[in-house]
Amino acid sequence: MKVLMINGSPRKGGNTSIALDEMAKVFESEGVEYETVQVGALAIKGCLSCGYCAKNGKCVTDDIVNELSAKFEQADGLVIASPVYYASANGTLISCLDRLFFSSHFDMTMKVGASIACARRGGCSATFDELNKYFTISGMPVVSSRYWNSIHGRDKGEALKDEEGLQTMRVLAKNMVFLMKSIALGKKEFGVPEKEPKIYTNFIG
Repeated sequence: MKVLMINGSPRKGGNTSIALDEMAKVFESEGVEYETVQVGALAIKGCLSCGYCAKNGKCVTDDIVNELSAKFEQADGLVIASPVYYASANGTLISCLDRLFFSSHFDMTMKVGASIACARRGGCSATFDELNKYFTISGMPVVSSRYWNSIHGRDKGEALKDEEGLQTMRVLAKNMVFLMKSIALGKKEFGVPEKEPKIYTNFIG
């Protein structure tokens, strides 16, 4: 089992990192391989809608997004974690995810997805919903925990005091491992659901 974790915070060792580190402890205890990539401080352009990826299978902007795509393809699960600034995910992370999911042409069906929001106080629910949309448009089962996947803290290290948030991260990781293993067994026994040809409906025309 492999998990790719994307940290959308620009701050190394901050509260978003604390959340991911708490999950990592569970992955280590369960023998799950994981890698964390921090993108929040990188200069990541948004999607240009140029169509290059449709012909070439990768983004025209050859940066961390194409590197993440290769790692994502090999992973059984993806964790996306973001700090909350204006009741939404970090803009750099969103630019990264827009291009990652749009330009990656491998089958994401039944890869497991988990999202995490980290805030001083408000905006976690909106960010949680925003990040989960990447999974639900891609045929990826979404992992839940005992509470919405959020942790709280403003100053560096404050998340360590959020005992409920830390527990939420541990339960999230345990549920993610269980779901990945269950899907792996299900694939062996039943395969994956048969896919229909995709239908596109335009609302103007």
